[in-house]
Amino acid sequence: MWHPSRGWPLFATLATAAAAADLATKSMLFARLGMPGERPAIVVVPAVLALETNLNEGALFGMGQGLGVAFAAVSCAAIAGILATVSSAGVRGQPWLLVALALVTGGIVGNLYDRLGLPGLRWHAPLGRVGQPVYAVRDWIHFALEGIIDWPIFNLADSWLVIGAGLLVVLSFRASPPADAH
Repeated sequence: MWHPSRGWPLFATLATAAAAADLATKSMLFARLGMPGERPAIVVVPAVLALETNLNEGALFGMGQGLGVAFAAVSCAAIAGILATVSSAGVRGQPWLLVALALVTGGIVGNLYDRLGLPGLRWHAPLGRVGQPVYAVRDWIHFALEGIIDWPIFNLADSWLVIGAGLLVVLSFRASPPADAH
């Protein structure tokens, strides 16, 4: 039987691992491929999957370009809200809910790190921005099916966010625990 005392360690371990995996892969791919357009993509599956660098100053699918400060503020508020939620013993007693919240948190932290300019990147183009600090999310996974879909380039943090949110949706359809279970 799962006990709430195991909640914080599970949450913290998964959130930290998710953020670390995201940041490590971004660092590795940007070190190997450089800034967007500097080196050719690494084709993993021809016409389906490639690894290439991209910078996104917006949010989901590139929407909201230039609103990085607002997205950073929303990210901080979301992390605070998730931590407040996890502080409830009732939530800590639900391992799948903790997994979902940890994945979302790890994804938020990975992308927030980039939005704050912590990787220390500098723009290499266009001319008007050369040398300025980059406050954008580093993306590197490019999925496409020729003639069908060319998915926006994304990263592991985006994947953690989608998986965590999907798991939250699935969990919302489960029957509520009895009132005396809290």
